[in-house]
Formats: sequence, structure tokens, C-alpha cells
Amino acid sequence: MSEGKNKIELFEEKKVRTIWDEENEKWWFSIVDVVAVLTESPNPQTYWRVMKKRLKDEGNETVTNCNALKMIAADGKNRMTDVADAEQLLRLIQSVPSPKAEPFKLWLAKVGSERLDETVNPELSIDRAVQNYRRLGYSENWINQRIKSIEVRKALMDEWDKSGVEAGKEYAALTDLMSKTWSGMTTREYRQFKGLKKENLRDNMTNMELILNMFSEAAATEISMVEQPMGFTESADVAKRGANTARVARGQLEAETGKSAVSSLNAKELGQRKLPNGNEGD
Repeated sequence: MSEGKNKIELFEEKKVRTIWDEENEKWWFSIVDVVAVLTESPNPQTYWRVMKKRLKDEGNETVTNCNALKMIAADGKNRMTDVADAEQLLRLIQSVPSPKAEPFKLWLAKVGSERLDETVNPELSIDRAVQNYRRLGYSENWINQRIKSIEVRKALMDEWDKSGVEAGKEYAALTDLMSKTWSGMTTREYRQFKGLKKENLRDNMTNMELILNMFSEAAATEISMVEQPMGFTESADVAKRGANTARVARGQLEAETGKSAVSSLNAKELGQRKLPNGNEGD
């Protein structure tokens, strides 16, 4: 089985981690995330562990054939996670008493079809991301910045990949280094600063924070393309220098405005805040 790109899907605004299997051309879904959606259990990991043992004791072949793949956990690290394809999930859902079972089955079929379409036309994934952000109440201006930030991030990761940086732990270390350089905080500290738990940090940034973070990553990409670093150490030097350009820009902006360019507000608070002219905040 070849592991592909991790993605987050939304069912009734709840996240379900997925990963594309290029070799078999199918999507795998995190079973724990699905259990969390269907049961609303405060501890879906424990619920799944107990359920898994019961089904195994009953000789359920679906559970026996379940796979485990690395997916991004709440702490930002890649961890082995029990996964199932759409067919296996449909069978497992029958063992979970939930009023959401039928709506989830329809959602599952829809997601499978949409993702296959996206492998043929990647622009569809961008269109769907825009639709999801609109549904969650983000402003058009913010959505435009967020979509651009995804493009910029992808270009930087392509450079890291060419430099031989390992996805996962080394990607996370470089991201932390860049965040610390321009914002003064690691990604973990930044999340705590905004009062986040499992939420995506970038989805909770203001327009200005997104711009500074993008500037940091775009600058690092440009430097990398010129210098062509090899390995983690050389890439870390480039990453820090790229992020430093954003740190300098942030300092100049704050000197002009007299206020911090880094906000403790998260998406929910930003969506509720109104400016004196009646417009939404950044």
C-alpha cells in the first residue's frame, strides 16, 4: 500500500482525517474520527478500542482486515492510526448505534466520488475548500488569503522534498523554527496563545497573520530555489532566513501602527467581532 496525501474532510463541521492510496486508488478514513462523529463520545479512542475487541472476539472479518497508516494527530505529529476504506466503514457503521449513521453513509459516498474527481482535476479540491470555508462563515477576503497560503505552503514543501527533508518530524521542526522566528512562538505556543486545542492554527489566523506567515514561507522558497540546500541543516538555515524577512516586516508594521500584528483571537472570536464601520474583523 502506498501512502499519499493526508486531507481533512468535514461532516457536519466535524473533522475526519483521510489519506489517498495512490497504488490502489482509494481513500482511507480514520476510524476514530468516524466513531467520534457517530457517537459524540468524549473519548472516541476508548470507544473504538472496546468496540474493536468485541468485534474481533465475534470474528468480524472487517475489523481483522483493518489497516493502520500514519496520520497527523492533534499534536501535529504523524502517528499510526486505524483506518478503513469506504466499504469497510459501511460495515463498521452497522455496529454503531447512531441517528447519524444514514446521513454519514450518504456523505461517505459523496466524498469518495468527489475525491476521485479531484485526482483528475486538482482545481476541484480548491473549489471545495472555498465552499467549506464559506459554510463555516469566513469572509471572502480571508478565504482568498487562506487559499493563497495553501499554494505558498505547497511550494515550500516541494522545495523541502527536493532538498531531502523528511516529511513529518523534520517538516514540523522547520515549521516550528519559522513560526518562532517571525512570530516569537512555536506552533504549539501559538495555538495555546489563541486558546486552540485540536483546531488548525492557520484557520484561526487573522488576514495579517496569514500574510506574514505566507511572506515567511514564500521568502524561504525563493532563497531555497536560488541556493538549493541539501538536507535538514542547510534547509533550516534557509527557513530561518526566510522567516526573518517576515519578522523584519512585522516589526516595521508594528512601529507604524503601534499595535501587535499577532492576535490572540481565534476564528470564532474573530467571526463574532464587528468593527465600528460594521465590517467583520480580520
